[in-house]
Amino acid sequence: MTHHLKASPETCHWGYFDARVPPALTIASGESVTIESVSGTVETLPPAGFHVPPELHAIHAAQKGLPFGPHILTGAVAVEGAWPGDVLQIDIEAVSLRQDWGYNLNRPLAGTLPDDFPHFHMMNIPLDKARMVGTLPWGLELPLSPFFGVMGVAPPLEWGRCTSIIPRAFGGNLDNKELVAGTTLYLPVFVPGALFSVGDGHGVQGDGEVNVTAIETALSGTFRLTVRKDLSFTYPRAETPTHVITCGMDPDLDRCAEKALRDMIVLIVERTGITREQAYALCSMAADLRVTQTVNQHKGVHCMLRKSLLGGH
Repeated sequence: MTHHLKASPETCHWGYFDARVPPALTIASGESVTIESVSGTVETLPPAGFHVPPELHAIHAAQKGLPFGPHILTGAVAVEGAWPGDVLQIDIEAVSLRQDWGYNLNRPLAGTLPDDFPHFHMMNIPLDKARMVGTLPWGLELPLSPFFGVMGVAPPLEWGRCTSIIPRAFGGNLDNKELVAGTTLYLPVFVPGALFSVGDGHGVQGDGEVNVTAIETALSGTFRLTVRKDLSFTYPRAETPTHVITCGMDPDLDRCAEKALRDMIVLIVERTGITREQAYALCSMAADLRVTQTVNQHKGVHCMLRKSLLGGH
């Protein structure tokens, strides 16, 4: 069974994860849900002639005061049977564009080079869904590879309201461009129902997302959500058809690399039974440390290893 959750003022929360967000939808473990997202403030809207989802205007009108963070998140989706200590398996079955435009912006004192660009700069970018390209102002056609920058479950109740800017153990603003349709994200569960939310649709992004934004746009995603009681890890992991992925998030990029590498060593030992020293050696010979993003206060590094090196597991 596939459920459908549309974006609206009633189903979206702007800029935060919080265990007190009431479920907008409850599904059974193993069921799929198609979730619609929107993105951007009034200032990012395109000129006349482009399609703007009407719910984006409604969400703008309903927002009182400044949002807690920049991302409009759709959810939460509660999954029956999910309890703290479980892992939520999120199979990303499909991702598609919902509009014919996106935007990219940088602002002063932000990004990877905060002192180098003192002026606000924004581009509206036409998107061609049929050809899957975005046309940049100087004429370059950039191939699209859409994914959700933010996918997360609710944090522990004791953590209170957490900004959507900073990725943490519950996921959130991972900004990992590997997480396209056909991949799987695993998130530890901290509250009953898990309370899964998504947003921050990207048409395409480079590793680093260096000026703070990718091609920000509205997406529709179909996710199969499955409670895994046979898994017990406490930090996000992911899989593509060819690779396993571990993550590290921290204000210091060195600590990010260490976290991602340590978790990959644990994963290898779990999957193969070899020693930690052997797993460390395998990482040195065959794993890739990649910078996920450098702009979300807590930076990110992900470690990738080919599944074929794990003995077919």
